[in-house]
Amino acid sequence: MIIEQIYTGCLAQGAYYIESNGEVAIIDPLREVQDYINKAAKNNAKIKYIFETHFHADFVSGHVTLAEKTGAKIIYGPTAKTNFDAVIAEDNQVFKVGEITITLLHTPGHTMESSCYLLKDKNGKDHALFSGDTLFLGDVGRPDLAQKGDLTEKDLAGFLFESLRNKIMPLADDVIVYPAHGAGSACGKNLSKDTVGTIGNQKETNYALRANMTKEEFIKEVTDGLLPPPAYFPLNVKLNKEGYENIDDVIKNSEKPLSVEEFEVIANETDALILDVRHQEEFIKGFIPKSIFIGINGGFAPWVGALIKDIKQPILLVTPIGKEETTITRLSRVGFDNVLGYLDGSFASWKKAGKEIDTIESISAETLKHKIDAKEPVFDVRKPGEYNSEHIKVAENTPLDFLNDHISEFPKKENFYLHCAGGYRSVIAASILKARGFHNVVDVAGGYAAIKNTTIERTEAVCPSTLK
Repeated sequence: MIIEQIYTGCLAQGAYYIESNGEVAIIDPLREVQDYINKAAKNNAKIKYIFETHFHADFVSGHVTLAEKTGAKIIYGPTAKTNFDAVIAEDNQVFKVGEITITLLHTPGHTMESSCYLLKDKNGKDHALFSGDTLFLGDVGRPDLAQKGDLTEKDLAGFLFESLRNKIMPLADDVIVYPAHGAGSACGKNLSKDTVGTIGNQKETNYALRANMTKEEFIKEVTDGLLPPPAYFPLNVKLNKEGYENIDDVIKNSEKPLSVEEFEVIANETDALILDVRHQEEFIKGFIPKSIFIGINGGFAPWVGALIKDIKQPILLVTPIGKEETTITRLSRVGFDNVLGYLDGSFASWKKAGKEIDTIESISAETLKHKIDAKEPVFDVRKPGEYNSEHIKVAENTPLDFLNDHISEFPKKENFYLHCAGGYRSVIAASILKARGFHNVVDVAGGYAAIKNTTIERTEAVCPSTLK
């Protein structure tokens, strides 16, 4: 038996390759599926099943394309409805893969079709639980994404309580837990950085599995401190339910090198957004005016999904040379398929052509101290939980996720200063503000990590409800 976790850090997502006696099951595959096919072929194995734990909101799964390419059956839990061929399984339905079995455990709560998959070894012993977004390490799935009609987040949280108590907690302590996400995912509040655990460990450490916890306590704790979900979540659910274009075709249609002249014409004649994915230190030194920075080396795809409201938005790319296909692929993981092309030769060709450029002023944390002494305003674009744990005493919290809600708070004439944790998110925020005419924005290099090494006055005010 082979169990391989294929973890994608950008999405904080775990897909799974399971093989036994020449047969393969894939759980929650990424949209680009060729690696799964190649792996099975190398082992002279056949992909038999594609198990989906639920309709994912934070990424586009590869289930449809993988089924088309391999003939494997797509499996969903009870109540799921799709626009493509799929097996809508019953609770406790068993699927045989070589010498092992995989049993579907219907665990509604995160969504109504949410299911976990219990793998039993060839001797019939419970070996591993692929827990999807029902159970994370240190947390559980948020219950506010699948509200419909009269169904509220508290109703879903109640279902989740019953699922955890009746289906998961009775499992043996040594059963391995393979979740769908780890730290950084917006599908939970405070996920562990670990990506593999055990049932026993979760019973000891996961607040949501606390012994003697009442249903009312669970509902309150699970729903407390939830931030609004990113805008792209329902759009990805729709794609996962209805189907989508093959990623090979998306790459073929999008990977178009454009000369400076072609790039400029398209930018002027369409409503295309210019997305610059170079490193933030390169971006601030020079970029195409009104372009938005979201660096490929950071939490790229989730930030694209959170900040670009329409997945059909036409996009023009400025990428590091050689990263064009990677960027297109990573955009497609969250459903952004409408790339019109990329600037051939990257930003250097734009600069060489003598075209207008813009820059972002950046100062050190030491210099920021003098600005604070002069009563100049500072804005912290980290998440509320980060801000509440520790922050500059005079800084206002304007989280990047919800920057649009804070636009009116930024000064229009006097200089103001942005910082995040390390310098990535603040440049994203600065680029958005620059594109909207705030040319008085200044970035703080190194973010809070650098600020902590200064004598700038800070405050600690831990807020348990936010930091769970």
